[in-house]
Amino acid sequence: MRDLRQENKELRDALKQLKKELSFFINVGKTLTSTLELDKVLDIIMDNVQKLVRSEAWSLLLLDEERNDIYFAITKGKQPEGLQGLRLPMGEGIPGWVAENGCPLMVKDVSKDSHFSGYFKNVNKELIPKSVLCVPIINKRKTIGVLEIINKKDGTPFTKKDMELMLKLADQAAIAIERSNLYQRMANLAITDDLTKLFNLRYLYRALDIEVKRCKRYHSTFAVVFLDLDSFKLVNDRHGHLLGSKTLVEVASILVNILRDVDIIARYGGDEFVIVLPHTTVEMACKIAERIQSDINNHVFLREDGLALKITASFGIAGYPEHAKDEIELLKLSDQAMYMAKSLGKNKVVLASELSCLK
Repeated sequence: MRDLRQENKELRDALKQLKKELSFFINVGKTLTSTLELDKVLDIIMDNVQKLVRSEAWSLLLLDEERNDIYFAITKGKQPEGLQGLRLPMGEGIPGWVAENGCPLMVKDVSKDSHFSGYFKNVNKELIPKSVLCVPIINKRKTIGVLEIINKKDGTPFTKKDMELMLKLADQAAIAIERSNLYQRMANLAITDDLTKLFNLRYLYRALDIEVKRCKRYHSTFAVVFLDLDSFKLVNDRHGHLLGSKTLVEVASILVNILRDVDIIARYGGDEFVIVLPHTTVEMACKIAERIQSDINNHVFLREDGLALKITASFGIAGYPEHAKDEIELLKLSDQAMYMAKSLGKNKVVLASELSCLK
């Protein structure tokens, strides 16, 4: 009879625990679907890691498909500040092994495991690892990240139950991360040009509106550079549209390499580009345009395709509030200045203030 009572009690406790876990994961799922921003999704995941298995340190690493490695996207606990952003080759350390194999791994005593004991000495000198639990985040049979937790706070090794809980959380994390990435890809498609990966016309107008409002509020300045490639039609006619498109991609690369991260580079259409330069005077914009002009002039296009094309561009510059009081007029004046540069023989830089003098 006592054995039966004990068995019933254990079943009731197990059912209670199961209901508790089910409620926990339902709430986690609701929280994860409340946002599409990747940073917030990662924060939610990391907060719930600690609620599931209290540990001294825990990290979430994400896969970088282009570089075929993983990096520490977010770290918590006793992890050093410099750890975030650190990259690991596939297969290196416990997270690298889990990412490469797509299987969870539990190391109860790191010091006795020859495969991984040296990994922490190189990566984390501020934490002495005793036991480690690492699980993959898998979406559509593909590993997209890794959850790693180090040292349970009560000093005991990680258990099979801990692994099961972490795998359940990893399943929810996979859906949320993929959902966030999909949203970001769709958002990027809406504001970027398919060919050059620069901003598109829609984003350009939004950026100009924001810059005008900012300058009005803070009595600041900004400038717009409108550039058009000279005689670009000949490239398409002589070499075909495919190589013409590759030429535009090379021009976009030149612009990205020269300009600051804060500058907005947009493909206006065809072979026309518009650059928005925040906190920039007309004089500064002129020097920037001249540098771009020089780099385009000196660049040999389509070298990889067995050609050696030389191309030039014409530039028009307008500044706010020196030349215009709104974004429409600013864009119009920079466009007119660019056409004036073409009429003067191409491969020139013309300021909006020169339009009346040159007419």
